Amino acid sequence: MKPPSSSILKRLGSLTALSLFLSQPMFADTIDARDVNELDIGVIRDWINNKRQVTLKEIGGDLSISGEMRTEYQTTSEVRNKTQQRGWEGANLPRNEFDVEFNLMMDYRSDRTWAVLKLEFDNDMGVVGGSLNKLKLEKAYLGVRLLKGNAVNIDIEAGRRRLSTVFDSRVEFSSFMDGMLLRYDQSFLGIADFYVHAGVLVINQKWTQFAYITEIGLMNMGNTGAYLKYSVIDWDTKGNKFTSGDLGAPIPKRYYQFVVNQLLLGYIFQNVFGLNKTFQIYGAGLYNPVAHGHQVTAGKKAAWGAYIGFSVGQLKQSRDWSFDANYQWVAAQAVPSFDSAGVGNGSIFQGFYTANVNGTGALITNPAKAGGNTNFKGFQMTLDYMLTNNLTFEQMWQQSVALNRHIGPQQKFKQYEIELIYGF
Repeated sequence: MKPPSSSILKRLGSLTALSLFLSQPMFADTIDARDVNELDIGVIRDWINNKRQVTLKEIGGDLSISGEMRTEYQTTSEVRNKTQQRGWEGANLPRNEFDVEFNLMMDYRSDRTWAVLKLEFDNDMGVVGGSLNKLKLEKAYLGVRLLKGNAVNIDIEAGRRRLSTVFDSRVEFSSFMDGMLLRYDQSFLGIADFYVHAGVLVINQKWTQFAYITEIGLMNMGNTGAYLKYSVIDWDTKGNKFTSGDLGAPIPKRYYQFVVNQLLLGYIFQNVFGLNKTFQIYGAGLYNPVAHGHQVTAGKKAAWGAYIGFSVGQLKQSRDWSFDANYQWVAAQAVPSFDSAGVGNGSIFQGFYTANVNGTGALITNPAKAGGNTNFKGFQMTLDYMLTNNLTFEQMWQQSVALNRHIGPQQKFKQYEIELIYGF
């Protein structure tokens, strides 16, 4: 038998090196496969061996990995024009829902940089009708400290997280913030801790559509528990242009006609009533100055919102408990439905200005047919109790009715939720 030619040996050697390289998927993002043939086999081997030996100790920083396991039961009543919307054949949602959820969190920090990740696996229970594949990238952002001083810090962050993880409100900021955030924090001794958080987030990359948000805060005012926060978010950034939805249908300008201003005041008391508990009271008002009267609002503006509440306790260790209760009023045009938080009214499929909640479909002109998850007044109560240092038991009750009975269907919404949360 003839010995293999030198060209064949070279090809076999290249294929061996390539298979060695591709068997290390965690390093595949550093060297592109199309460049393998241009690299010396020995260089590849040395690179792989050296890469395996790089540790956190060598590159510096701290890596933390944590997780949450959740099981949840939720029962909901949503009555629209005296007709139950849940639990019957053909309804969009069941009356009773059972969920299982796992969250994986990773946080890496060095002296002046950091990266944060949260993966959420949230699935419906059920042998028939359950789900196995609901995966969500809840957080993925990186940050760098531009200025580090004794009394002032300036940071910039880029990536994804919920607006509510940065900006404070009980009735808005449920949307994702995909974009950039600038943090300015400064302490004025004996006066207050001052901050400015400002960011830009992507609404629709196809149409180069952005929203802009800023929150200014004063905490520990006068060395007391008083605080003040003012925020404004501008969704109305496309002028008179129409944008297009996923289905190609036009989205009217009024769908984004929101520049929501919120002023929040609060006070935190320590060790009140001898309970060794933190007690907090808070209240806020909201207003959308660019709202206009339309046929769907009977020609009148419905642009204000408010909430007031209190909370007691904090969760730190076994047998700790906390309780929060608040009452909310949110008019139809106070906040956009896609960013609505808090109690809501259960109307998560039908839009307010359009037939579909994503802004597409027929334009709604009849006030009786307006949907959306706004135009409600209601309350929310949440009780948390730590059974162990890892296991928390949570209950929540919320209910609402229509705020303006001349807009939208007559709605009554009630929901009870019980949840076990194991953190590690």
